[in-house]
Amino acid sequence: MNLESKWLEDFSALAATRSFSQAAERRFVTQPAFSRRIRSLEAALGLQLVNRSRTPIELTEAGQLFLVTARTVVDQLSEILRHLHHLEGGQGEVVQVAAAHSLASGFFPRWVAQLRNDGLNIATRLVATNVGDAVHALREGGCDLMLAFYDPDAALQMDAEIFPSLHMGNTEMLPVCAVDADGKPLFDLEGEGSVPLLAYTAGAFLGRSVNLLLRQRNLRYTTVYETAMADSLKSMALEGMGIAWVPRLSMRGELERGELAICGGSQWHVPLEIRLYRCALVRKANVRLLWRKLEGAAMVDPKVSQSPEK
Repeated sequence: MNLESKWLEDFSALAATRSFSQAAERRFVTQPAFSRRIRSLEAALGLQLVNRSRTPIELTEAGQLFLVTARTVVDQLSEILRHLHHLEGGQGEVVQVAAAHSLASGFFPRWVAQLRNDGLNIATRLVATNVGDAVHALREGGCDLMLAFYDPDAALQMDAEIFPSLHMGNTEMLPVCAVDADGKPLFDLEGEGSVPLLAYTAGAFLGRSVNLLLRQRNLRYTTVYETAMADSLKSMALEGMGIAWVPRLSMRGELERGELAICGGSQWHVPLEIRLYRCALVRKANVRLLWRKLEGAAMVDPKVSQSPEK
């Protein structure tokens, strides 16, 4: 049996409010996400804890008995955490950020450094993941903020009122490849022949943007490698394996050192917008403080916000 502590806290909140909507609000998650977590708890226990046919809802006999254990565990865990925070100097709330892999390495460090330079010393915890998992974490209360590239077609399939976002900057994906002994690109998008393509796997957001461009421009290519990771495509490009579309912010150093070369004109560039998302139900003090700061000062990375970058 694998129980998550947040499920116990969810169940305690539900027992206190006798309302899924009020308990979800208290737990800073959407009602559908909260309901799924209660069902997960019931599935893990193999018991029905809640009688959903009554309004307000009632706990079953098993639910009433389990509530005693849930509250005890939650209270003990809270006491332990308070003690640990005291031992570590009372660092306070940690803001957890889920970010797409390329933003985790190419954008997040500079952004956090800028926040600190501007006097906003908020403790952060970064989780680098794919966009789908990051969206799931934000919806389920697994993170406080999410950094992702904006998808105007899907809009991440989130209600903008519940999950507001802020524009954080612009970058672009560039077609790059390794260079020869003279520093010239090994491959040319403007040539007549087919080019070796280092591609994103099906379903990856960056891949959808690249594939749309390739269809529009009728590029002749042969796919020689696929992955969902922009950094992996960059590594394969450095090995001379082919052409890859990589966010500029992920390869500043390689371009400056001449290890990678842009192998096509501006018509081959794919613009990207970086956005920060939050759940409007979350009431963490540090999250609200950070959001107000960003809204008021429009704090973005100047090396990322130019479009196109130089």
